[in-house]
Formats: sequence, structure tokens, C-alpha cells
Amino acid sequence: MFRHQNALRLSRSLFTKKSHHATSNATVSQNQRRHLNIHEYQAKELMGKYNVPHQRGKIVRTVDEVEKVCEQVKSEFGTENMILKAQILAGGRGKGVFDTGYKGGVKFCTSTEKVKDAAKEMLGNRLITKQTSATGTPVQTLMVTECLDFDRELYFAILLDRASDGPVIVASSQGGMDIEEVAKTSPEAIVKVPINYTSGVTQADVDTVAKEFGYEGQKKENLAQVMKNLYQMFVDIDCTQLEINPLVETTDGRVLCVDGKVNIDDNASFRQKEIFTKADTSEMDPRELEAEKYNLNYVALDGNIGCMVNGAGLAMATMDIVKLYGGEPANFLDVGGSASVEQVKGAFQIITNDSAVKCILVNIFGGIMRCDVIAEGIVEAAKQLELKVPLVVRLAGTNVDKGLDILRNSKINVIGASDLDDASQKAVKAISLESMAAAGGLVQFSVGHCIAVG
Repeated sequence: MFRHQNALRLSRSLFTKKSHHATSNATVSQNQRRHLNIHEYQAKELMGKYNVPHQRGKIVRTVDEVEKVCEQVKSEFGTENMILKAQILAGGRGKGVFDTGYKGGVKFCTSTEKVKDAAKEMLGNRLITKQTSATGTPVQTLMVTECLDFDRELYFAILLDRASDGPVIVASSQGGMDIEEVAKTSPEAIVKVPINYTSGVTQADVDTVAKEFGYEGQKKENLAQVMKNLYQMFVDIDCTQLEINPLVETTDGRVLCVDGKVNIDDNASFRQKEIFTKADTSEMDPRELEAEKYNLNYVALDGNIGCMVNGAGLAMATMDIVKLYGGEPANFLDVGGSASVEQVKGAFQIITNDSAVKCILVNIFGGIMRCDVIAEGIVEAAKQLELKVPLVVRLAGTNVDKGLDILRNSKINVIGASDLDDASQKAVKAISLESMAAAGGLVQFSVGHCIAVG
């Protein structure tokens, strides 16, 4: 599935010097993902299973639970001071601001009462960070952790890199900050170490990272164990990204993971059922969840032209051409190479659930995908949903004549297009005409005024 792809965002910033994406492509690249994103507390539970030293803690979901949990944290982990962390699927929590004006989603607390006061400010309110939407994300879970004394903050990650054809370790002595910013301002402070699938993390890999961190002796041995255990976790649970920021060196010489971002490949859901059943879908767009049911690749955008296309590349091109002619795509929606009538109907349902959509553009280039199947789905969906917005259709390829005949013989209103340029211009024009009619108090524009297929 295409969802938030932080691993793609991170690898692009670290492994490329320039970006050549068109505007709409860049937008989708920042928002799509092919992985399950799990919370910090879930990542730390997994670290515990793989004997990865980490900052320990417990979760609370109500203010009433705080006092009991704080006492447990103090007694079990031997800490007096505590850290309260909002659990949302986005970075930048510490510098975030709640919709109430309360600042910070990560708080240092010297007593149970201060934890409770901060919990009251966080739970049930929306936290806005540089990685959330402008309206923020509701905080439903908090983590109360031990407070660690450390001298240095480091950065360590393992992620899949297409150029290296496998996993790559990314490490920096400049941790605790935005690694993308480090890549821009101090690229020499980042080391990248491709990992051989067969041998795993080798001593040479450890040596490279240890040199960047300035580690020798026992510290280097501690680092080696952390690296090897994290890599084993990365492989075993089918990660696309495992990011530790910061990895810290405590005052007593230990190497610990203070925070963790873990993304797991969607395609491995059949192998990782236990993890996927615990997925928090509350922060996902409901339309993306609906798209998963139909096995569609969908990402919501901010425009008003709903797009249904087969193939990710063609979908990107379609959005770019729409923008070229002054339009704004409302979504990225790829029905794939072998969509059924039911999937097409599902796609239309998802698109029309977006109140911002003022026109639907269908762009199909049939190879494995048959144009007649698409046409049948379009007709059934248009009738079932009683489509109220202009519908522009461009079909080409396998069984295109059958598809066009189905559309011609149906009683639905369709604006036909000969190619992608034609389709994009007609979609933009259809919205313009409808807006003009509405502004002038005229009869609302109807696609029936512009029937032309083939």
C-alpha cells in the first residue's frame, strides 16, 4: 500500500544531491508510504525482545492511570525524575505545540504531580508538529519513561536503500537533531555503510561507525552488540526503516536507544501478523483505510480533480499534466494492473467521499488492465453513486473499443478525451465552467452538456 514513506524521504535526503521531481510528484513522495508505522512504545517493546538497551517506560491512556504508572516506573527502573512523551506517529514532538497553546509533547518531570499536570494538558488534545497536518494529531496515549543521564547524543539508523540494493547503516556523531538538516549543512558528519545480506553486520562495519562516534575499547564493544541486535531486529520483523535518534552514551558508559522510529513493510503483513494486529489506524486518513480494503494505492492531496489511473508512473504523470494546465489533483489513486469492476467502484466511492472533488478524471492505458473492465466499473459506479460532478475519461490500450462502446451505450454522462493532454484540459475547463455557472446564479453545470466518448 502507498502510505507515509519516511524511509523514502530519509533515503532521498541522505543519498541524493538534487531533486528533479515535479511539484505533484514531490507532494506524493512525501505522503505515500509502503510500510506500517508503529509508536515509540511499540518499537521499544520490540527492542526489549532483541536485547537492545533502551530507555524504559510504561504507557498511560487516562489521567487516572498516571499516579500508579509513575510509582511503577520509579520502583522498577530506579528513577526519581521522569519523562512524559506524547505517542503519535510523527516526529518533532518535543518542539510541537498543542491546539490549546500548550507547548511541547515531551516533558521533563521531577514529580508524579508534574507528570499528572502535563498529562492533563496532552491527553485528548491535538499535537501539531512539522510532520503533522496543520490541525495536528490527537494524543490518546502517553509514555512515562525513566530519566537518563547522558553525555552525548548520536544518530543511528538502518534503512533500505535502492541504490545499494539492500540495507544501509546511516550514522552520525550529530544526533538528537533533524538528520536531514545535518545532511544539508554537515554531510561529512554522516557515514553510510551498506550491509551484506549474507554476512550481516561485520567487524568492519562496527569499526566504521565506531570511528565516527570516537569509540574504542568497552564502548566499541557495547556499540557492536547494539548494532548487531538492531540489525537482527530489522531483518526479523521486515523493517524498511529503523531509526534511533538519539542513540546516547550515558555517564556510566552505556550505549542506549532513547527514541525509536520503526517502519515495517506492508508486504510482510502475513509474516508479521502479531505486529500488524496492534497497528494504530486512528491517525490514518479514513479514505486510505478504505482503499486498503480494495487493495488500491491511494493518497489524499489538496486539489479538486479526483484522479483514477492505472500504474504509479502514469498516475504521477497525470497529476503533473493536470497541474500544467492549471488544475490541482485531489489524490493519487492507482488501481493497479488488474483491477476488477468492484475495485473500480470502490475507487469511485473513495474519490467521491472527498467533498473537495469537483471533477473526476479517469486515465487508463490498458496493458494487462482491460479497458472494458474499467468501463463497466465506471458505469456501475456512476449509477450507484448518482455522480454529481463532471466525469472525464480517457481510455487506450487493451479492449479500448469494447470499453468505449460500453460507455457510449450507457446512460451516464461522460466527457471523452483522446489523450492525457486533452483529458487534463477538459477536467480543468469543466471545473471552471461549473464555477462560473455557480457564481452567476446560472443552472449548475452538468456533464450531460458535454457528452463525447471516443
